Amino acid sequence: MKADVSTVYIVDDDAAVRGALLMLLKSVGLRGSGYASAQEFLSSYHEQQPGCLVLDVRMPGLSGLELQQQLNLRGATLPVLFMTGHADVPMAVEAMQAGAFDFLQKPFRDQDLLDRIQRALQHDSQLRGEQQQAQQLRERYATLTPREVQVMKLMTDGRPNKLMAVDLNLSQRTIEIHRAHVMEKMQARSLAQLVRMSLQLA
Repeated sequence: MKADVSTVYIVDDDAAVRGALLMLLKSVGLRGSGYASAQEFLSSYHEQQPGCLVLDVRMPGLSGLELQQQLNLRGATLPVLFMTGHADVPMAVEAMQAGAFDFLQKPFRDQDLLDRIQRALQHDSQLRGEQQQAQQLRERYATLTPREVQVMKLMTDGRPNKLMAVDLNLSQRTIEIHRAHVMEKMQARSLAQLVRMSLQLA
């Protein structure tokens, strides 16, 4: 399965419910994938796969809440949308406190589910974009030499070139060269942007 295509994962032990939800997703052009149990889903899911998870709270074996806990332990950020019966609302609230994205009480309208799925997919996409940017930032920072790391720290502390030269026992011209390298390697257009990057790396 292509890792860059968002998939709505349906985990429900009721085959009829699973089938109906997958048909609903297909009818609006969304990619769906169904699983009969939490274990089945966990054995095939990789954290790099984007999408969202639509999950029944009550299932034999590993419950929906337990599956959510397993995903949390893996560091997965997949948004989880719980489907609950009336008696399961307290469990759904507990799931929200553990980081679930949303929950829907059965019976629900198809459109309500689709609206929440679209929001969850947008959330996942935004989160993955931010994670990718953070990763790229760390990779750029890793290209700095030890001296450039020192210069970047002093730059973001607001230290002028003259004092930096004294601190590092270098000429001002050498400091200017290091500064230019830092800005270029970090792809920073301004000192303010470099300061923001430094805060993100902290």
